[in-house]
Amino acid sequence: MRILHWVLPFFAFLFAPLIPGIINRVKAIFAGKRGPTILQPYYDIWRLLHKGFTYSSTTSLLFRIAPSVVLACMALVVAFLPWGRIASPVHFAGDVFLVAYVLGLARFFTVISAMDTGSSFEGMGASREVQFAALSEPSLFIGLLVLAEFSGKISLSAMISGMSSDVWQSSGVGLIIVAGSWFMLLLTENSRMPVDDPNTHLELTMIHEVMVLDNSGPDFGFILYASALKLWIFSALIVSLMFPVNSFPLWAQPLLFLSGIVLIAIAIGIVESVMGRLKLLQIPKVLIGSAVLSLFALIFRVLG
Repeated sequence: MRILHWVLPFFAFLFAPLIPGIINRVKAIFAGKRGPTILQPYYDIWRLLHKGFTYSSTTSLLFRIAPSVVLACMALVVAFLPWGRIASPVHFAGDVFLVAYVLGLARFFTVISAMDTGSSFEGMGASREVQFAALSEPSLFIGLLVLAEFSGKISLSAMISGMSSDVWQSSGVGLIIVAGSWFMLLLTENSRMPVDDPNTHLELTMIHEVMVLDNSGPDFGFILYASALKLWIFSALIVSLMFPVNSFPLWAQPLLFLSGIVLIAIAIGIVESVMGRLKLLQIPKVLIGSAVLSLFALIFRVLG
């Protein structure tokens, strides 16, 4: 039974690059193009890992270790993700706070590595990343408070295991509100539309892409893989919230979970196909609204 705890991390490390592949495929279909295969992210990462390193003379050791630290942080967070009745490989009371701070640590190294290049362009992207993160993180913490109210626990595994069809029947509206807030959080944390355009490299409104312009070779491969894992992490949280897989037989739970991940990827692709990027001055309003949604869900839960 213990080996089942490592099934989800195995799936994450193996299938995470499929998420950006599915997103790009959906966008190509909407654009009426053939588009790349959904396996293209694997090819890109493999190609980058076989290239050499190139570093600016301006950068320090901090810039060189940042991609590895970011990837290690994402791998650690994956180990805390449960699914259904199967607890995560690593879990303890209060682990939700560690998960949040490890995600923050990954952002910290991304930001300071961008500033270490000495480029004002990358520094501009780092400034925007920190600003939007400060506005989006309340959505995560308030949403976790809602789940803590349902389960009475502050462990991520205990919170997720408490999500069942009975909970949905009694408090489905509040969970839908949290899921909507977290979906906006997913788009923000992963620099997707309408907050950022992951495909542009030329405009002054870039956020994440501008911070990694100086990375190349295996370092950039680590960044792409870490980005895919981050997409998996936030998608897994939403799937665990929206799909009470623990109400189904154990053999069906992995299939349902993976199906939910695919649906989230398709939803992201649809959003990016039908929406343009918001003006920078409008993004804080959207992020604050997302946090307010989670706050409403918490109020409904407490008063209900």
